[in-house]
Formats: sequence, structure tokens, C-alpha cells
Amino acid sequence: MPVHRPGSPRPRRAFIAGALIAVCALVPITPASAAESPDATGTTTNTPVTPTTPARGTARMGMGVAAHDGQGGLPTGTRAATTEGVDVASYQGNVSWATLWNSGVRWSYNKASEGTYYTNPYFSQQYTGAYGVGMIRGAYHFATPDTTSGATQANYFVDHGGGWSADGRTLPGTLDIEWNPYGDTCYGKTTSGMVSWIRDFLNQYKARTGRNAVIYTSTTWWSQCTGNYAGFSANPLWIARYASTAGTLPAGWSTYTMWQYTSSGPTVGDHDKFNGALDRVQALAKG
Repeated sequence: MPVHRPGSPRPRRAFIAGALIAVCALVPITPASAAESPDATGTTTNTPVTPTTPARGTARMGMGVAAHDGQGGLPTGTRAATTEGVDVASYQGNVSWATLWNSGVRWSYNKASEGTYYTNPYFSQQYTGAYGVGMIRGAYHFATPDTTSGATQANYFVDHGGGWSADGRTLPGTLDIEWNPYGDTCYGKTTSGMVSWIRDFLNQYKARTGRNAVIYTSTTWWSQCTGNYAGFSANPLWIARYASTAGTLPAGWSTYTMWQYTSSGPTVGDHDKFNGALDRVQALAKG
């Protein structure tokens, strides 16, 4: 029988220890993920990762279009005349209107209000800045049908920059009615309830200004939340679709007046096409 003297290595144990070290070297050690991370006491917590609801007031035109409808190519060249425009909100801050003018932009819409709780702090610079470089400009209201009535929001809009003047340089106000960034897609309303809310807004806006408000929306939202209602064809349509064509329009409209075709255009991101040459933009402004 072999005798192991003190201090001499035991071959079997040395082999096992070496194998364990080799295995450990091959196993990557990764830090805890955001969903499973140690807290201040060193205990691992399992925190579900959920989408963040934006703060009230931060909604903007087309905010949910890409997420719900996707985005494809840019408009292809056609023989039909169009006029380039932009839409802006507070997140764009002080806009370089001269840069946009020099690039060929000739009209703009600026977010004025949302619900009855928010006004754009950059509205003055954006609205007067566009006018100052020679653009035809207008204002839009982001609708929140789950907070107050349509008429109440129309009044708030008109009282906070959404009015109209017959100066030939001011476009009628726009009702931005689209995907709800704060909750239920259709703001908790039935299709008939949504149609009633929109009608309430449009009627009050016309009573206050004498003009038919423009309706900004996407075909998919309109179909889902109004049941593809066809009764607002007297109001100019501003369609949202980030693709090479405007696609199928909501019921009641055979053509669009404006088309928001991208959220990643030069200078401000959101770019639009007016369906016609500059004289058609001017005609809409004059009423």
C-alpha cells in the first residue's frame, strides 16, 4: 500500500480541483439585470419593466403613428403639385424658421393646447416665428376626450392661440384626434360617444371662428374609435401615414388636404405635404 507523506500532494484531489477551476473560468459572470438587481440591502428584487406613461401635456401630433401603423418609405415623386409644411410642439423648442424657409417649407402648424390643462410654452416663438419668415401658419389642439367635453376643449383652444383671422396668412385650427398616449386607445369612449365628442368640438369651433376645423387623424385610429364614421367630410382632412403614399383614407373623404408623411425630416422631424400648390394653401387660409 502506498504511503502519502505529510506535505505531498494527493493526485486525485489535485486533479478535481484543477478541473473545477477550468470550468469556472469558462462560465461568464454577468451583472444583475434591471429586472433582477440587488437593492440597498443586497437582496435581489424582481421589478417588472413596464412602458412609461408620458406626462400630461407632452402629447404631440403623430406621437403614436409609427408604433401603431409602422413606417415605410418617403413619398415618391409625382406629377401632382404639393407644398411642404411642418408641425411642431414644445419638445422642438425654439425653431429655426429661417432654416426651414430656406429649405422650401411654406406652411406650419404649431401645438397650442391640450385638453383644458396645458398650453405650449414655446407657442409664441413658434407661431410668430413662422409668420415672421413668410410662412402661412396655424395652430392645433391635442384632444383628450376623456377629460372634458368637446365644446369645452374647443373654447380652451380658441382662447389659447387656436383662433382664426382673415389675414390670408392664418390657417383654420386643427383638431388632433389620434392614439391616446396616456391610456385607453379610444379614451374610454364607444364609437358613437367618440363621434359625438368630435362633433361637439367642431360645432363649437365653428361657432367661435366661423371656420371648419381641420381634422388630423390616422385611418386605423379613425376606423377603430369612430367606427369609420363618414359624416365630417366638410372638414379638411389631415392624414397621418409614414409611408410612400397616403394610403386608404377614412370614410367620407375622397382626398386629403394635408398629409403628415414622416417624423424624421430635416430640422424639426415632423414634415407634411399640402395637397396642392401654394395658392391652395393660401385659399385655405383665406377661407
